[in-house]
Amino acid sequence: MTALVTGAAGFIGFHVAGALLDSGETVLGVDNLNAYYDPALKRARLLRLAERNSFRFAQADVADAGGMAALARREGPFRLIVHLAAQAGVRYALEAPRAYGHSNLMGQLAMLELCREMGGLEHFVYASSSSVYGDNPETPWAESHRTDSPLSLYAATKRAGELMAQAYSRLHGVPATGLRFFTVYGPWGRPDMAAWRFAEAILAGRPVPLFNGGEMKRDFTYIDDIVAGTLAAAARPPASQSPPHRILNIGAGRAEPLRRFVVVLERALGRTAVIEAMPMQPGDAPATRADTTALEKATGFRAAVPIDEGLPRFVEWYRDYRGKRGSATASPGRP
Repeated sequence: MTALVTGAAGFIGFHVAGALLDSGETVLGVDNLNAYYDPALKRARLLRLAERNSFRFAQADVADAGGMAALARREGPFRLIVHLAAQAGVRYALEAPRAYGHSNLMGQLAMLELCREMGGLEHFVYASSSSVYGDNPETPWAESHRTDSPLSLYAATKRAGELMAQAYSRLHGVPATGLRFFTVYGPWGRPDMAAWRFAEAILAGRPVPLFNGGEMKRDFTYIDDIVAGTLAAAARPPASQSPPHRILNIGAGRAEPLRRFVVVLERALGRTAVIEAMPMQPGDAPATRADTTALEKATGFRAAVPIDEGLPRFVEWYRDYRGKRGSATASPGRP
């Protein structure tokens, strides 16, 4: 049987699909290749996956319930679904709120309906976000903490997606795991993420904007740890629970000051940043940190890569990609 990975041309989806292929799975990747950022980067990721004999790709919108059902009839059944397709970005929700309702709410509903109707599905794993915790001052954030005060529409859609999955697990027995990712970075990352934006600015001699005057802390989690945690969770469905649904944090478990993140990036680039202190932005939390006890108990997995190792790896990839593609792919696009 086949594993379905939605958002396969995206940052995390690309890496998850590759890791599943490495493990011997046959993978069907789905992505709509939208223009939130330059699709050339998405196509470059897909070219890497297309080199593998066990990978197939379908360009499709996960919110198109009829199209996804037809795809499942043609390509399924699926043993595992890893649903990572979503409209990303906290601040972009202020510009295009309907994109979040379409992709994150209707997309989640369409995928849950697919799970309900499909025989042989062992596990539905879907992406949530640390943003659901809002600005909870009690860190590290645990899955038991309140999540009813979102700071952004993006966070609200992610929390809604969790509740939808829980309802389908209760009503229809869909075995599901929601993964709350904490500030992912690494090779093949998105241009709107901190590592890329800061590296681009430093190399160009432009100011690096640090919001809240730089007094921010983030649980930066390297992509290899995100992927390993995702696959560890996927391999262990919550079948014994009633309903068979759970939420798990995936993070490094460390709150790194944003200024230290910049210092490590400066060292890896061999350049000094020009810092521009900026006010706090709507939708941002001053600090994030994951309590990963539940993930460790469920899977035995614990993140291992600190930013001192992860950022140099990102810089090595970024220099190579930038050299091959040029700066034209370095700026986020918009639909």
